[in-house]
Amino acid sequence: MTVSTPYPVWSDAQWQRQARDWIDGHLDRCGLRVDGPVEPRLRPWSLVWRVPTDGGPVWFKANVPATGYEAPLVAALSRLVPGAVVAPVAVDPDRGWLLLPDGGPTLREATAPRRDGPDPQRPADPVDARAALARWERALTGYAELQLAAVGHVDELLALGVPDHRPEALPALLADLLDDRAALRGGADGGLTPETYQRLRAYQPEFEALCARLAGSGLPVTVQHDDLHDGNVFVDGGRDRFFDWGDASIGHPFGTLLVTLRSAAYTFGLEPGDPALVRLRDAYLEPWSARYDRRTLLAAVGPAVTTAKVGRSLAWRRALTTDDPSRAEYADAVPGWLAEVFEPDPL
Repeated sequence: MTVSTPYPVWSDAQWQRQARDWIDGHLDRCGLRVDGPVEPRLRPWSLVWRVPTDGGPVWFKANVPATGYEAPLVAALSRLVPGAVVAPVAVDPDRGWLLLPDGGPTLREATAPRRDGPDPQRPADPVDARAALARWERALTGYAELQLAAVGHVDELLALGVPDHRPEALPALLADLLDDRAALRGGADGGLTPETYQRLRAYQPEFEALCARLAGSGLPVTVQHDDLHDGNVFVDGGRDRFFDWGDASIGHPFGTLLVTLRSAAYTFGLEPGDPALVRLRDAYLEPWSARYDRRTLLAAVGPAVTTAKVGRSLAWRRALTTDDPSRAEYADAVPGWLAEVFEPDPL
């Protein structure tokens, strides 16, 4: 059930002094000095400061308690899979604080389709789109390798507070979510319709069977970013690095494809089943094929993507657990993702 916690005191002068002292202390150890005003970016679930220094910008992130696991998770991944995430300058796991160096351009910035002329909705230039999709394929291969490297460390990551979305845990999580009428009320759109709510209630045995299929597939659980799109991948240097892990969980790895394929379809104007989406899926599955047969891999994709919709709803509920007045702007995401369970998938 949703338990509302007090709105973070990020605007409080004393809190800001404490944060600045923490930042300054760690920058001093690195031989850096702040040389300008911080630039804030505020959301109900986090505060991000861009901090200019005499050695280039650094980024400070403070999470609400429900997503505070991001800080120790990033630190753990930087140790377990060196180079796959931006190694933090400093981490305060108790307060959910992260201090990160600048990661350079994102995949979105590096591959944004060129749309000449006055109409921004004009389809992307096909040459640009092919090159951009190739970069997506490389990123997905690297991300799958990160997940494989983390397989043996699931217990360690769960101990850090990373949410447990393993297939065997999801049926109970769905039942709890359906009992949380406050979260399902949503915002301006009014939440779930009574018909969809009853349909979800009736769907629970089928969902439990779907989760059991995933649990018995022989594929391992691991860390799952849960919001992997081209705005959350840095492409500076020779290796892609993945950031913004505040929605992450431990679960079936292939749930990643839900957001990734939808994001690619939206960016490039692709219809469901487009060969380009199939190539993205296959690029992601390629590292897994060294250990598992292709039939097993393909059979798990659909169920993993469907169950990941429940995971997305749970992630949004965690993000909106404070009484921040602006949370209403995002509240429809909780019931919205649940309703997506009955919608067709990108493939």
